[in-house]
Amino acid sequence: MKAALAIPRVVRVLVVDDASSDDTAERASAAGADVLRLERNVGKGAALQAGLERTRRGRDAVLLLDGDLAETASQGALLLGPVLAGGADMTIARFPKPANKAGFGLVMRLARWGIRRYGRADFLATAPLSGQRALSPHAVDAVMPFASGYGVEVAMTSHALRAGLRVLEVDTTMAHAATGRDIAGFVHRGRQFADVASALLALRRELR
Repeated sequence: MKAALAIPRVVRVLVVDDASSDDTAERASAAGADVLRLERNVGKGAALQAGLERTRRGRDAVLLLDGDLAETASQGALLLGPVLAGGADMTIARFPKPANKAGFGLVMRLARWGIRRYGRADFLATAPLSGQRALSPHAVDAVMPFASGYGVEVAMTSHALRAGLRVLEVDTTMAHAATGRDIAGFVHRGRQFADVASALLALRRELR
């Protein structure tokens, strides 16, 4: 949290507490962040939607960061830079290649295919599921409302590309808690696959 607050030109940090059962809200508030507590768990896409609706009062750029980045959240500055300089409408963080494979790449391949099919055919996404993004005010308008669940990133990228916006992937050394090849990990990736597939079906219907 402190790392995000220390990013140059960040004027406000809003933490969306998606009905967590731990002390997320208390710790975020103690660190100096504003906190939006949701009464029930609504999933990633809807939580992001609620957060943006709460915090976006002007025409400022928006930086989206997951809550498990720890000190590497400071690299959000790498994402904000091109957007604030006018060189991109949306930036997406690329993470270093993991030392150990967590899954079999099925969700990643589906996401990449979907972005080419429903976004722009010549955009080859290497980080289609990355939630670490900076968006210009115009990009925020183009990608909202967000898709539900874990399909939010694929839909976000596809909508931005379809709108003719400049989307740029940025190399970082960010680190987060990766899922493993255990039951919890496979359940998580199963939910991801279902949400991404649902988002792609919605994108397909939009083109009809």
